[in-house]
Amino acid sequence: MSLLIRPARPVEAPVISKVLIASITELCHADHGDDREKIADWAANKTPAGILDMLAREGFFMVVAELDGQIAAVGATTAAGEIALNYVAPGARFRGVSKALLAHMEADLVARGFTEARLKSTRTARAFYDSQGWSPDAMPDGGEACFAMHKRLATKAPSADARCRASGRT
Repeated sequence: MSLLIRPARPVEAPVISKVLIASITELCHADHGDDREKIADWAANKTPAGILDMLAREGFFMVVAELDGQIAAVGATTAAGEIALNYVAPGARFRGVSKALLAHMEADLVARGFTEARLKSTRTARAFYDSQGWSPDAMPDGGEACFAMHKRLATKAPSADARCRASGRT
């Protein structure tokens, strides 16, 4: 199994669209209940044209995960430190692709200076995010915000060499 995570390219909009729509349609039954209208509303901006709009959006960073040379998952982060997309193709589910994509996006947010990230989860993905250390947001009344989640991001500890340089030891 070969997995590569890289920036999405505009020429890939039709393939990205297919992955997103297949993921929504085939994997998110708990969220749409196979209601055609709900699926259509959810997928409305996931057309090739919608993907091109996302790719052109300032502060929106879309990546794809290639599994054995084929796009198997799509993710995106925002300039505000949010995970905006994390969808896996049905045939790639339970193969570690979503975990790798999420870890990549979290690392990217850390590299951009974020210490906390946010996302809005579907019912389908809620257990996945729980297992990856994400927590539900609390409401002012002590309840939980509906599927809004956050995670404190690990920051890299300085290397032993950097600690020595900082302390004046070499």
